[in-house]
Amino acid sequence: MNKNYLIIITLVLVLQSCASKKNVLYFQNAYNHAIEEITYPSVHVQVNDILNIIVGSQMPETSIPYNIQSLSGGISMNLEVLRLQGYLVAEDGTIDFPILGKIDVVGKTIEGMESEIQRLLKEGGHLLNPTVNARILNSKVTVLGEVRVPGTYSFTEQNITLPQALGYAGDLTINGERKDVLLIREENGIRTINHIDLTNADWFSSPSYYIKSNDVIVVNPNNPKVKSAGFIGNTGTVISVISLLLTSLVLITK
Repeated sequence: MNKNYLIIITLVLVLQSCASKKNVLYFQNAYNHAIEEITYPSVHVQVNDILNIIVGSQMPETSIPYNIQSLSGGISMNLEVLRLQGYLVAEDGTIDFPILGKIDVVGKTIEGMESEIQRLLKEGGHLLNPTVNARILNSKVTVLGEVRVPGTYSFTEQNITLPQALGYAGDLTINGERKDVLLIREENGIRTINHIDLTNADWFSSPSYYIKSNDVIVVNPNNPKVKSAGFIGNTGTVISVISLLLTSLVLITK
């Protein structure tokens, strides 16, 4: 009787550690979102952003004073160098632009900031038909928890998605809780925490689908992982312990 009882306990523990498809597969109702129009969100400038801003004009030599010169004296494609010589957005929300002085940029979209600088150059009589191209150089996202390679990842694209960010971290491990991924976001002095169910595709049209710079993604362990974090480490250990007990029981009862 004792032997059968221990066998039942073993089977129960093994079954509890198993994950069903509904808890593992991504976007299970994706067929409901097979064709959807995509609306790309605007990127707004934040404090501590590092901006690369290039000013051009019909006569290139006249725009030279309005551009930061490369530290190496020429054109550099090294991203780290570009960051070092970029415009750092100060705590008061401004950048110190050549000749134009301080310009308020926080809260503006990239396109809006480009238009504002272009307007100042044109209306101030600085340049004839100026062009302005800007990009944020230090956008980053932090991915923590049950992913293969947790860490902070930089990106230069204007828009990346939450699945892309998880891809940077090597995807969730089998122990990750897919039904409650946390997205921590700080915007305009307000922190929000969004709960995302990766097994569902309904959130594709929500503001959480596209990552914003400085977002933090947290993947908590699922129930089997939490349960195995106690006295007994994992299913293999459970089976080993039960096997040892059964062997001891057989030897004792002989």
